[in-house]
Amino acid sequence: MRTKMIAVAALAAVAAQAEFKIDRTAMSEEYWKIWNDDVQKKIDADIEKYRKADGAFALEGVPDGAEVTVEQLTHAFFFGAHIFNYGQLGKKEWNDRYKELYGTLFNSATVAFYWRTLEPYPYAPRFEERYEDTENFWNSCPQPKEQPHWRRPAVDPVIDFLRGRGCRIHGHPLVWGNTSWQRPTWIWDSFCPESEKRALEERTGVRIPSANWRLPVGVRDFESGGEWNAAWNKVYKMLSEEEIAAIVPTYIKAYNHFLEKRIRDIAERYGSRVDSWDVVNESATDYHRWQDEKAVRGTPCQKSVYGLMPGDYTYKGFQWAAKYMPKTAWLNLNDYNMAPYFFKQAKDLEANGCRVDVVGSQMHLFNPAESVNIALGKGPEHLRPEGIAARFELLSNAGKPIHLSEITITAPDMSPKGQMIQAIIMRNCYRAWFSVEKMNGITWWNVVDDCGAPGEPSISGLFTRDMRPKTAYFAMDDLINREWKTQTTAKASGGKVSFRGFRGRYRLAWKGKDGKEQTKLVELK
Repeated sequence: MRTKMIAVAALAAVAAQAEFKIDRTAMSEEYWKIWNDDVQKKIDADIEKYRKADGAFALEGVPDGAEVTVEQLTHAFFFGAHIFNYGQLGKKEWNDRYKELYGTLFNSATVAFYWRTLEPYPYAPRFEERYEDTENFWNSCPQPKEQPHWRRPAVDPVIDFLRGRGCRIHGHPLVWGNTSWQRPTWIWDSFCPESEKRALEERTGVRIPSANWRLPVGVRDFESGGEWNAAWNKVYKMLSEEEIAAIVPTYIKAYNHFLEKRIRDIAERYGSRVDSWDVVNESATDYHRWQDEKAVRGTPCQKSVYGLMPGDYTYKGFQWAAKYMPKTAWLNLNDYNMAPYFFKQAKDLEANGCRVDVVGSQMHLFNPAESVNIALGKGPEHLRPEGIAARFELLSNAGKPIHLSEITITAPDMSPKGQMIQAIIMRNCYRAWFSVEKMNGITWWNVVDDCGAPGEPSISGLFTRDMRPKTAYFAMDDLINREWKTQTTAKASGGKVSFRGFRGRYRLAWKGKDGKEQTKLVELK
């Protein structure tokens, strides 16, 4: 208890510092011409329109003219971050400070359900905490990044912690073809018979490597191509999906079996405890390139940019999720690819009987040089006000709430100016994203520097590796806990009190006719 109180006090002391103040000199005049006063007024007007509501609440025994204190307790909007480094930072004080962010700065957390590390061996998922998941293990681990479960904590303790903190929980991902982070090695190695492997090799002359290999640190399979993808790409050129399926039927059957089993098992254990799921991650490229923009093609297997996948794997994933998950859990389609065919895919899946509740959109600004360009008034179009508006107007055509599911904004360097550039980019983008009508949440990705996946920037966090807050933390806290939180007073009239505020839960407090303080919890929707 004392340790927790110290962690709370430490964060409270941090938050009690002066409110974030923009240093405009960190950015060029060209930048401020882009993010000018007229743009800011439009953002403010849309925030007022879409994120706030009017409420009138009956209060028992409230005298006319009584002053009612209106205190917002929670946001209806989701301000999230992943919690992949739970217990892994190397010191108890760092871990405590990290944990304290959930429920104070973040009201939502993305929990890692990556198949490859969640179930490194068949029928043996890492749901429960083992010694290698404990703080004692990580506090004495000299090379944490070399551990296969780095950034992949056991699920049970994370879920229990978040529920205790009152945080919304988002599971990520159920279905994804990526060979580095998702596909278990044992499906091909152990459940494709040697006879089928040899038959494929004899037919094509291509040797499909064992899946049981690890890439060097700093190399990502999706970027490098990888041995696995390269081999399958050669096979694709020689054989049709039907021909491949005829040669390796056992492998395809096993993949379908274990994929459905995975979704069923997770749903049975966590379906009522997790609020939403990225059911399928990053499948739009396959939908466009290999599926002829058809959600259901009926082929036994799927030529995928990731290597061979089960046929219609996105469709099947949503069908299985809807079958096994409770109706209260939101089912998300998540992608980095924001081409028009992404929202077309969402509508196509629905037309074929899938329940798609939310579309997820990623935005990773990995390159520090891009942050410098943005500060100079250059940089990518989709991070300018008009580009943000155009992207989410297009995505809104899917007719679904939008979860900005993975956000990375990298500092150019760790100097005061570099940190201010990161903070200003974050602040203006968050304000613009928050103003989008269909947006329901924004999730920051790597909270702590040097804790990302291999190949990701080391200075994209809100905190340094030893959990010292960076300028971007103060900017985000200022938005979430000050600019976007309603704290006001209102006069009671006719037994009611009326006010306008940000959507969420409130505590109303007033003195009754007997002079005693009374309170009421209400939801402003």
